[in-house]
Amino acid sequence: MELLPFQLLAVLFPGGDSEDAFQGPTSFHLIQISSFANSTWARNQGSGWLDDLQIHGWDSDSGTAIFLKPWSKGNMSDEELAELVELFQVYFFLFTQEIQGYASEFQLEYPFEIQGIAGCELRSGGSIGSFLKGALGGLDFLSFENDTCVPAPEGGIRSRIFCALIMQYKIAIYIVKKLLLEMCPRYLLGVLDAGKAELQRQVKPEAWLSSGPSPGPGRLLLVCHVSGFYPKPVRVRWMRGEQEQPGTRHSDLLPNADWTWYLRATLDVAAGEAAGLSCRVTHSSLEGQDIILHWGQPISIGLIFLAIIVPSLILLLCLALWYMRRRSYRDIP
Repeated sequence: MELLPFQLLAVLFPGGDSEDAFQGPTSFHLIQISSFANSTWARNQGSGWLDDLQIHGWDSDSGTAIFLKPWSKGNMSDEELAELVELFQVYFFLFTQEIQGYASEFQLEYPFEIQGIAGCELRSGGSIGSFLKGALGGLDFLSFENDTCVPAPEGGIRSRIFCALIMQYKIAIYIVKKLLLEMCPRYLLGVLDAGKAELQRQVKPEAWLSSGPSPGPGRLLLVCHVSGFYPKPVRVRWMRGEQEQPGTRHSDLLPNADWTWYLRATLDVAAGEAAGLSCRVTHSSLEGQDIILHWGQPISIGLIFLAIIVPSLILLLCLALWYMRRRSYRDIP
């Protein structure tokens, strides 16, 4: 664990020294998914992420990195990036060879899949920590702590033997340590600075109400949809007056294509108790002006006109133009 340099604190908290001032990503990690179909065929997939935001991909066919954002390179030079890409090319090649070579010894039955995650994260107090974990078939297999491979209980004797084998590769462990403790923090600093304008943007949410499938006779499922907001932290509550309703349930936060987020909050109530309920949305972009939507609020005449009358007039106009054009064609001798 290392203390973050002053420059990084200035990037993260430009408005002061409060950790609440920055609501953007606080970690960078790489994900590896290696699929082994048989002793001669394997495919490695890789991706890089700032928290839940993917900023890198990996073209397994050409063995090259894909930068998904203009600032995905951070402050690294082209030469440094080329060296890293070459390092990952060699790593994937050797990893595939080693796994296929030891598959029978470790009684791995084809097909199987190996997953890995490694990176660094900002922690309270201006420190940074690194992590590396591996899984086999979705079950924890091993992790690294203080330069030591730690077998996971789910991995059984295979993970213990595998860790003992890994610890013999001193040069590989040294390279991984340098990448996680030196390169990763530096890259995290650079990419947060390069992408600051986009990562620290504020996008206001849109919210609307609907009813879901009836939970049962005489009951309603009230649904509050909130979409298009950034950053990710949001609070959505069903309220009666100033009292939050304890039965509120939230969906998972889902990403939109434009890097904003979507969430819905539902409430199961008796049909006669829906009146007087409201959905309240709190988000940093709203600057204290929460969105409040009341269930059953009458729709204005203007909205009815826009939603029904205008489309109907457009349809009638299109039909009239089609009919007149058809008549004109018939009148041609």
